[in-house]
Amino acid sequence: MLKTALTIAGSDSIGGAGIQADIKTFSAFGVYGMSVITAVTAQNSMGVLSVQDVSVPVLGDQLDAVFEDVRPGAVKIGMLSGFETVRAVSDKLRRYKAHNIVLDPVMVSTSGHRLLSERAVSVMREDLFELADLITPNMPEAEVLCGFAVRNEADMEKAADALSSITRGAVLIKGGHLCDSGNDLLAYNGEKQWITSPRIRVESVHGTGCTLSSAIAAGLSLGLPLFEAVKKAKAYVTESIRASEKLGGGSYLLNHMVNV
Repeated sequence: MLKTALTIAGSDSIGGAGIQADIKTFSAFGVYGMSVITAVTAQNSMGVLSVQDVSVPVLGDQLDAVFEDVRPGAVKIGMLSGFETVRAVSDKLRRYKAHNIVLDPVMVSTSGHRLLSERAVSVMREDLFELADLITPNMPEAEVLCGFAVRNEADMEKAADALSSITRGAVLIKGGHLCDSGNDLLAYNGEKQWITSPRIRVESVHGTGCTLSSAIAAGLSLGLPLFEAVKKAKAYVTESIRASEKLGGGSYLLNHMVNV
């Protein structure tokens, strides 16, 4: 029987991030993907032109449509933008007792466009952190959530401890902003473990965070233990970066069709 996963996120018209990247990733893992769109973005490899949030009633109807018909084996949460959206998503996930929830706290696009309001960040901490089995902030996002600078591996360990104290699940601090490696730090069950990888010397790559979180959700849907799901997702993203191409005028675009 097919395994299933749901992505709750914004769209990306260039197809490199958001809903489109998540569905591609689910398919690469052999998982049947479903989607709830939180916002429509006009963006490409060079940046975000505009964002239009989906209304809360339509958002709720999308979630009902999925959970009342095909229950997802895992849920990836990406771009949410407004605090009303954050609250609506948390209320529905709690109502339907969703499991294997991977929360990617998308706050700022690679090009610097603010995607999550300050109030929405606060509501996310209050409402979604207690539901998530894993949160996957990058270093700048960890800074916003923790309130202190996260610039190196020692800071990442400090951030993992701080975030572990306010979420019931695991924490993955993504090290893509490190200068000399691509190492990520996973904290769960009171332990911390580094997942190492070399830094691939390419220019800015679009959609890596979205792809990593959806790959982890796919692994959890397939029944992998958390650490194995994270390791497999990390390897997939690393190879997707190696195979990335500069198709447009801005960032490189991941090749989601590499072998899992």
